[in-house]
Amino acid sequence: MKKIQKFFKEVIREMKYVSWPNKHDIKEGTIVVIVMSAIVSIFLSLVDLVFGQLIHIII
Repeated sequence: MKKIQKFFKEVIREMKYVSWPNKHDIKEGTIVVIVMSAIVSIFLSLVDLVFGQLIHIII
């Protein structure tokens, strides 16, 4: 039981040193993720379309 208590005390102490992002950083990061996801999905859709057409032409 002592080890568990020590573990949680150390966790609480270490969490005080964590640098948490502010609201602006979170919003900016979210926008980057959404935009990059959209770009990748468009790219993959185009690649799928091209390969689908190539397979259709070959077969």
